[in-house]
Amino acid sequence: MRLLLIEDDELVSRELLLRWQSRKWVVTACNGLAQADAALVHGPYALLVLDLGLPDGDGLSWLGRLRQRDRLTPVLVLTARDRVNDRVLGLRTGADDYLVKPFSVEELDARVEALTRRGDLRRGGVVQFGGITWIGDEAKALAHDVALELSPREFEVLGLLMQRAPHLVHKRALVDALAERNLEVGDSTAELYVSRLRRKLTSTGTAILTVRGFGYRLVLDDTEPGPEA
Repeated sequence: MRLLLIEDDELVSRELLLRWQSRKWVVTACNGLAQADAALVHGPYALLVLDLGLPDGDGLSWLGRLRQRDRLTPVLVLTARDRVNDRVLGLRTGADDYLVKPFSVEELDARVEALTRRGDLRRGGVVQFGGITWIGDEAKALAHDVALELSPREFEVLGLLMQRAPHLVHKRALVDALAERNLEVGDSTAELYVSRLRRKLTSTGTAILTVRGFGYRLVLDDTEPGPEA
């Protein structure tokens, strides 16, 4: 696993570098945005860990520019900016997670692992089911070669359903996947995204069935209906 660490605090950077290298992770450490831009030329990386207050610019502005050309690489913001408004702005700018200093290294490791798992899903290649094609590395889905207009969260939910189709995906798995983006997610949130996605799949030859108390299945329209919510 290749990580890019963008952190100007020498102590934090050295401790994380040693810790992650001991786990056999390949880590490139940068102390500023210019170094980060140079390192990205030699990517790809499984994850970027980004401080915001850097000597040669603001990490949040840099993240916004990154997202214009790279929507897929997960980014974990690691910063002392601890206000709710700061966290909301970071996530809306394109961070996949946001952790405030001081932090627990065990929690940081867990978040890194969770984000890289989701990154693997995003880059999951091409998955096809019925007339639907899900293209992970391009962040798009097609229905009979016509692009589906999906939000990033709807795209993630569709990917999870397609990778298991026509088998069951537990609701808990959907909730956990959405929560990895540091959103306030509960069962009702997962139901909302599934409901929106279900409407967008109308007339595609596929449908989402709800298995009460368990989760969801992506099936072909001619599949024998199961219990519906």
